[in-house]
Amino acid sequence: MAVFENEFTYRKFLDSGREEEFDRLFDLAVEDAKQNVIGKRFPMYIGGREVYASEQIVEYSPIDKRIVLGTFQKGTKEHARQAVEEALNAFDSWSSTDYRERVEIMRNTAKLMSESKFPIAAVLSMENGKTRYESVGEVDEAIDFLNYYSFDMERNKGYVRKSTLAATMNKVRAGFQGAPGSGENVKIVMKPYGVFGVIAPFNFPVSISTGMSAGALITGNTVVFKPSSSESKSMLTGLKIYEMYRKAGVPEGVFNYITGSGAEIGSEISDSDKVSGVVFTGSRMVGMDMIARTYNERKQKIFVVEMGGKNPAIVSKYADLDKAVMGIAGAAYGFAGQKCSACSRVYVHESVKDEFVRKLVEKIKEFKIGDPLKKDVYVGPLINHRALEDYKTYTDYAKHNGRVLYGGNIVGTGLEGDYVEPELVEIDHSDKLFHQELFLPFLVLASYSDFDDAIKKANDVDYGLTAGLYSEKQSEIKKFLYSIEAGTVYVNREISATTGAIVGLHTFVGWKGSGLTGKGTGSRMYLQQFMREQSQAVVK
Repeated sequence: MAVFENEFTYRKFLDSGREEEFDRLFDLAVEDAKQNVIGKRFPMYIGGREVYASEQIVEYSPIDKRIVLGTFQKGTKEHARQAVEEALNAFDSWSSTDYRERVEIMRNTAKLMSESKFPIAAVLSMENGKTRYESVGEVDEAIDFLNYYSFDMERNKGYVRKSTLAATMNKVRAGFQGAPGSGENVKIVMKPYGVFGVIAPFNFPVSISTGMSAGALITGNTVVFKPSSSESKSMLTGLKIYEMYRKAGVPEGVFNYITGSGAEIGSEISDSDKVSGVVFTGSRMVGMDMIARTYNERKQKIFVVEMGGKNPAIVSKYADLDKAVMGIAGAAYGFAGQKCSACSRVYVHESVKDEFVRKLVEKIKEFKIGDPLKKDVYVGPLINHRALEDYKTYTDYAKHNGRVLYGGNIVGTGLEGDYVEPELVEIDHSDKLFHQELFLPFLVLASYSDFDDAIKKANDVDYGLTAGLYSEKQSEIKKFLYSIEAGTVYVNREISATTGAIVGLHTFVGWKGSGLTGKGTGSRMYLQQFMREQSQAVVK
């Protein structure tokens, strides 16, 4: 059985003194993408065939909206139905394929992604405005998902367990629970459900899309995959994932790629009686609407969902403030705060609040805002103009209802993208800014005097995705780990207060309104959500 190892590309380049080579490879990949990848007309792929629609969607780069990434198809409900049919037709063959063959195909996909790591990362940066470090790290995570789930299938031998029941000497004339009788060979197997709709977000279009689809595919399900195609688009990276799977050996019809609006084709996929399950990452409103429609119509369907967060960090009076500032700034403002795991609220002890704020503002001022394709930029663009309008609305609201400690301004870069300052706002915990997910580089702060009250406030939201604590006091750490209502928690983590779960090490799981099953990605529990258990007893 192969041993699982994380990619850690940048770490390996850095540790071996090859950081300049890392930058050179990324810059070359960007130039190649500009020359040979972007700006073309791209089809959907249904049953392995190129499919074109009567209407198209033009995708622009958020870095500069004058850059056309490509022209994609505006799929219809009929296209969604065709894709579901193709996936359904392919299910019997794929589900009966030996799990070891499926594992080999997933590992082939990981190998191909690794060989194309920088080209995929370059396209990703151009498509959603991530820096080179964020993008290469995301492609690494996609590869890790493929390899970890392959490792997990092998470790569990395809999720088959065998046992026996010994025969008894005595017989009975009528059976009853626990009656003596003949021996039995018993096999417990996990079987796939059927067709899964995979509905992906814009913000991690490579890693999350790959992780969700790999979970469905490696367990024997077939997939209809819809990347984000409306206001926030990730169709080009979605196409790259399709190409990797097909080149690696995924058969026609097993993985289908369609583009179009969520209201039309997304709903058609999630509502279809022929779709057995939906794996979705996105907003809580959209996720709960899908679930509610299904169960209100008394349909049975499996949902594997992650639905955002409003993630807190607590800074104790016993904290190392430099470590806290580093971790919170990165978690709040990396990728312009457009992560479901981003740190969006912080509770700091009143005795260290002023010093913490001073240090945090100093750190924020170090972040260069602009073209994320450039090496020294940390904060890139917002994903679209609606996000900019939200930023302006919440900034104006904060000025009237709280205190803006830093930021709130639009930044001119010479590019036709939406660039803004990271924002820090002090406001009361009861305010809506402490409870609504904003998906912006927008951090709200409140002070506390009692540690138990800080934890109570940290838990006082509908979400429960990630959380962080900075304290050197063991009793506080113990209290936090016992009481915090979040699936992924970190203590004294300098690289990030709430973001950056590592596949195979941390499970990334949402509690409360952030999830549904209480089982997370990159963990031993994830694949079991895509299968149902069957007990098979055969008399000897």
